[in-house]
Amino acid sequence: MTATTGRPSTPDSGPRLTVPRPGFAHLSRLSDDTGLFEHARHATVRREHGYCTDDVARGLVVTSREPEPTEEVLRLAERYLAFLTHAQDAAGAFHNRLGHDRRWTDQPGLGDWWGRALWGLGTAAARSPAAWIRQEALVAFSRGAARRSPAPHAMAFAGLGAAEVLRRHPAHSAAAALLADAATTIGAPGPDPRWPWPQQRLTYASAALAEVVIAASQLRHDGPPLDDGLRMLNWLRDVQLRNGRLSVVPAAGWRCGAVRLRHDQQPIEVAAFADACATAATVTGDPGWESGVRQAVGWFLGDNDIGTRMWDPATDGGYDGLTPHGPNLNQGAESTLALISTLQHARRWS
Repeated sequence: MTATTGRPSTPDSGPRLTVPRPGFAHLSRLSDDTGLFEHARHATVRREHGYCTDDVARGLVVTSREPEPTEEVLRLAERYLAFLTHAQDAAGAFHNRLGHDRRWTDQPGLGDWWGRALWGLGTAAARSPAAWIRQEALVAFSRGAARRSPAPHAMAFAGLGAAEVLRRHPAHSAAAALLADAATTIGAPGPDPRWPWPQQRLTYASAALAEVVIAASQLRHDGPPLDDGLRMLNWLRDVQLRNGRLSVVPAAGWRCGAVRLRHDQQPIEVAAFADACATAATVTGDPGWESGVRQAVGWFLGDNDIGTRMWDPATDGGYDGLTPHGPNLNQGAESTLALISTLQHARRWS
């Protein structure tokens, strides 16, 4: 049973938002037959910066989440899967950066990109409507799931992929072990109600850590208490609400005891928060968590500190950050994927 400390403290009973459907036009613009380019100047692709596994993996997440993908979305998923399998070495680690000349600029490793690659592969293995994609993604996931990273964020992203696999394949032992180790690496919330977060600093995609603890409590018999993850997420929600609207921790992060800055806010924070609230709502059945999804959607639609829209309806691209003067009008891969991911949740909870 969920303890009261894990309940969302400010459930929203206001009107439901009218939101656009997730659009893939800009994601297609950023993609070619190799992968997904990382950066754009406004809506124009900057090919000179090349590709990265981080973004391609997130691309596989959102294309795999589409319940009835168009032919173009399915083609994007196929390209992203091919990129990730090419990036993976025989031991399960991944390259991260590929130049436009199709040459890797780094050695395989176990950083965030390894975790996100497993997240993308796990999501494809669980959700893709194409059987051959599910099969190939599961093979690559299983190879990577044998490895471990010492970094909590990398393990959190990998844990999200493991949770996806376990929802479809409950007996997948490698996924179960990975999810358990991810929750252990993240740690339990501390006793101080003013800062119950397991680490002394919030950095990026923080809600993903809480989401993994919530998922591990549901999918592992020996997992952490459900209230650990809910307490983390509820506190994160409380500190990121300002005048009733979402105001996420900015790119500079926030250390315990330090002054918190308000800008530049990044779309990845909003998308991670939407993911975690959606998982909490599904696991607990508590409609109070649905308001977190609506607040995340609202942030993109203009219900934010500046009152400005954070996406371009003409291109389907997401803006790269919220500054004190308005949006950063560049529409890179990370921001566009964050927009798509958040709008995908809006189908159910907007």
